[in-house]
Amino acid sequence: MLDICLLGTGGMMPLPYRWLTSMMARCEGVNLLIDCGEGTQIAIKEKGWSPKPIDVICFTHYHADHISGLPGLLLTMGNCEKTTPLLVIGPKGLERVVNAMRVIAPELPFEIQFHELKENEEVINFAPYKIEAYRVNHRVTCYGYRISIDRKGKFDAERAKALDIPLKYWNRLQHGEIIIDGDKTHTPDMVMGEARRGIKVNYCTDTRPEPVIAEYAKDCDLFICEGMYGEDEKEENAKGYKHMTMTEAANLGREANPKRMWLTHYSPSMNKPDEYIENLKKIFPAIRTARDGWSIELGYEEE
Repeated sequence: MLDICLLGTGGMMPLPYRWLTSMMARCEGVNLLIDCGEGTQIAIKEKGWSPKPIDVICFTHYHADHISGLPGLLLTMGNCEKTTPLLVIGPKGLERVVNAMRVIAPELPFEIQFHELKENEEVINFAPYKIEAYRVNHRVTCYGYRISIDRKGKFDAERAKALDIPLKYWNRLQHGEIIIDGDKTHTPDMVMGEARRGIKVNYCTDTRPEPVIAEYAKDCDLFICEGMYGEDEKEENAKGYKHMTMTEAANLGREANPKRMWLTHYSPSMNKPDEYIENLKKIFPAIRTARDGWSIELGYEEE
């Protein structure tokens, strides 16, 4: 199972009724956060989740509304007695930016490890997550992220019997172990079927609509995408500031066809994102205008 919470849905500045956009994921006891704007730790607390077990933080880019909450979050994690390492992922300049913000959070009881993104597309494996970063089109270097939980193929008992593999080795082979038994070697691929469909979530904000976004969002279980402007008349603003209108986001959804799509990163001037939803559903029926604290538990497809 993969738990996803969209902690906030705002862009540019927090509002009394809307925190800044960030997403938290929980799976097998490993916690991942994407972006950390001002007030993110309050949004985590309001949801009833804990910042202590956060193992990975991914930054899309270094505008303040996506990173300025980091010092406070780090201090809170330290006060919660976190001692395990924290992996931080982000565009070029990552270590310089994070260390500059740590001037007010210099002493922490845990190590911070850095992975600076240098290519247009990169894959970082942090079990159980496969984290795929891809470059998008904003005014500064910016990345979208797709996180996946892979799923192994089914164990083929008939094949194991046909190969005369002892029953005592079956469980170990299912868990990926290579077994050497005298002059025989048993490997997992001998008894495991093809990998099954896992779980995929795509997160993308602060960008113009680009084909690469639809490619990574294709057939995802959940696609979280910015919807900065509700009015189509503001498309020129969106082009100038390298953002998207909700209609442009809906068109990406129609192309990618995820199971669910949540809009986020609303302009501070947008008081009621829901007023645009009916027209957006005509473009892509699975689209929704998300609100702070929306969460979902995603599981594997039944077979």
